[in-house]
Amino acid sequence: MIAFCKRISEASWFSYFIFGVIIAAGVVVGLQTYKEFEADHHTLLSFLDTIILGVFALEVLIKIIAEGKTPWRYFLDPWNVFDFTIVAVCLLPIQNNEFVAVLRLARVLRVMKLVSAIPRLQILVGAVLKSIPSIGYVSLLAMLLFYIYGCMGTFIFSENDPAHFRNLQISMLSLFQALTLEDWADLMYINMYGSANYGYDDATYAALANIGIEKSSIISKESPIVACLFFLSFIVTGAMIVLNLFIGVVLSGMEEAKKDQALDDALKRRNSSDIDIKEEILMMEDQLKEMSEKLSQNLLVLSKRVKENSDNINKITDDG
Repeated sequence: MIAFCKRISEASWFSYFIFGVIIAAGVVVGLQTYKEFEADHHTLLSFLDTIILGVFALEVLIKIIAEGKTPWRYFLDPWNVFDFTIVAVCLLPIQNNEFVAVLRLARVLRVMKLVSAIPRLQILVGAVLKSIPSIGYVSLLAMLLFYIYGCMGTFIFSENDPAHFRNLQISMLSLFQALTLEDWADLMYINMYGSANYGYDDATYAALANIGIEKSSIISKESPIVACLFFLSFIVTGAMIVLNLFIGVVLSGMEEAKKDQALDDALKRRNSSDIDIKEEILMMEDQLKEMSEKLSQNLLVLSKRVKENSDNINKITDDG
């Protein structure tokens, strides 16, 4: 049974089959978001969901049995723990409406099994996780950049462009938009040519009036040199340097993740071979024990026969 489950869990067709079931689970969850379709085909979707859950539960069972006499080794892999948790949550008999959202979330997270099914995705996720400490420092640098430029933008452009620079938090939000390169040139042109000449229309003035900023209080100023230097320096510093730092940190983490993955694979192969040898030794010990018992039984039978023959010979001798 153990050898059979191990062959199945290591077979390529089994991995492809689970991959297809994961895709089907994603499609079913997506269809359930359409209320009319879900209402019309509730029975079919529930049946498919049950089949998918059964396949995932069977996968977990096969992999645990494949570990042989050390089933706890299944839980040494974090992705196996994730798969087991998702299946366990989906199998819970939840009746309370408050926990229905938890069950739906678990069903959605089943799509994340794609990560555990595709080693390349595991490396990518591992790279992101390993990069979190370094990303924290890069994020701190980005926040300092936003804060400094946010303060400068508020001081320089608040009178001309209150829609984007009326206070520090709005200024930082506008700068974040500029960092994504979404309409950053419009922000620059508004402050280069003045809000009355570019960018502001009746809808903008009406929106500002709703938050207490009247059109008469807005002082349109042209600052071509200052605005150009401000936004270009921010885009170069932010988009070209800080974002590249994020990319560099993730790439560095990916290299570390690849090395760790290779080391884990080597350790798994070594442990697997060690386990196979131990299992063979145990099987040989069992066989030797059986042979020893059979040999003892045969010797006992033989000794009885020898004794019987000896008694018969003695009896014949006495009669003679």
